[in-house]
Amino acid sequence: MSTASVSRKAVAPRSLWSRVQPTFVVLLVLLLLGLPLWMMVVTAGKSQAEALSPNLSLPSDWQLWENITEIFTRGNITAGFVGSLLVMVPSVLTVLLFGSMAAWVLARRASRAMTVAYGAAISGVVLPPAVVTIVLLLRQIGMSGSAIGMICVYAGIYMSVVIFFVTGFVRTIPVELEEAARVDGAGPVKVFARIILPLLVPVLSTATILICLYVWNDVFYAFFVLSGSLDTLPLNLYNVASAGLYLNNWHLIFAYIILMSLPLLLVFMFMQRKIISGVTSGAVK
Repeated sequence: MSTASVSRKAVAPRSLWSRVQPTFVVLLVLLLLGLPLWMMVVTAGKSQAEALSPNLSLPSDWQLWENITEIFTRGNITAGFVGSLLVMVPSVLTVLLFGSMAAWVLARRASRAMTVAYGAAISGVVLPPAVVTIVLLLRQIGMSGSAIGMICVYAGIYMSVVIFFVTGFVRTIPVELEEAARVDGAGPVKVFARIILPLLVPVLSTATILICLYVWNDVFYAFFVLSGSLDTLPLNLYNVASAGLYLNNWHLIFAYIILMSLPLLLVFMFMQRKIISGVTSGAVK
């Protein structure tokens, strides 16, 4: 084959599909994500009569602020917000602390037993928890319907996520850093607290955001474990909607969802780079 033919193939123009494919993918993603978000926002701004059949049309008169005010007065949203924080913050801290400690041990101990332990530890990523067994166990030990019981459930469910992310990240940290600290007389706790933990900030930031999203939006496990003894935002929305308070009031339901999603949406927007860096540095390596 001549040099001229090779050069012509090298500079051959790309096909039409290869040129429009990136644009098509972006538009498809915007369509799939944008339409539900648009319908939620415009429905939240409508009156009750206009919102009876949710659609994509704009409201004739925006009433978003009035709907949010009505949620605060009728929906007991303050108690739900406090309850969500009361459950989410200890759950996330517990999972991050014990999950990162376990990941450090699993990453540094190379043996068949540790390989089996690692497989068992991350099995929760793909295996669903047995809800009935969890509820019965909490009743037996007297923790059903309590915030502590809910925290333990979340810690057990999402511990696998932290171990999965952090173990891969720890393996990229040079062992010489730990050996130098041990030579200086540092014990395991001090090595972890002063050497390993500060280096885990990127991947732990990723895990924090993901677990906060899971816990903040959870209604399934909260419904069975808390049994109405403590309000969270998703559980409170389910209770008021099923009790008839928001029956056919789609404008209030969508306004509640916007208000409930806003805190973590803002956090996600400001910390999305940490999510990407944590995933690529922890799970991929």
